[in-house]
Amino acid sequence: MDKRGEFRVSVTKDYLVFASAHFITFAGHRCEGLHGHNYRARVTVEGALNEESWFVFDFVELKRIMKRLCDEIDHLVLLPTKSDRVGVKADDDSVSVSVDGKPRYVFPRKDCALLPIPNTTVEMLAQLLTERLHAELSAHGAKGLTAIEMEVEENFGQSAVYRLALASSG
Repeated sequence: MDKRGEFRVSVTKDYLVFASAHFITFAGHRCEGLHGHNYRARVTVEGALNEESWFVFDFVELKRIMKRLCDEIDHLVLLPTKSDRVGVKADDDSVSVSVDGKPRYVFPRKDCALLPIPNTTVEMLAQLLTERLHAELSAHGAKGLTAIEMEVEENFGQSAVYRLALASSG
């Protein structure tokens, strides 16, 4: 069999969605108001075939992992914990949010997803989901993967794509 080629498998489903609130900061000390999106995720994994199973990675397992990753941030306020401008202080019951040092919001803790990103842009969400998926695939013993590409759509026809190139792992 010719081994020069590479395979790509993609998953996008009606349930790979998360409806979440967020706001982003812009250059020049601008900050938009809190609002929400019905985000949709699409993932593509690339790599060699697993010659025991003859697939890149099991679709069933990939869909299960992606559903869990989307569910973890579904119906929550997405808050960046690595921002230079957005301050996030959490305790057991609440999360206080400031922008440029000025108090802005207080949310119940259970309604928030504290994310290790600098801004809750669709680009950063795509990168975060990619990194979380990569960790899950590695834990599941995925072999021969060469790239993961994540598309996150925040509105119809408006999305960002993040691609993580991987060193092939045999």
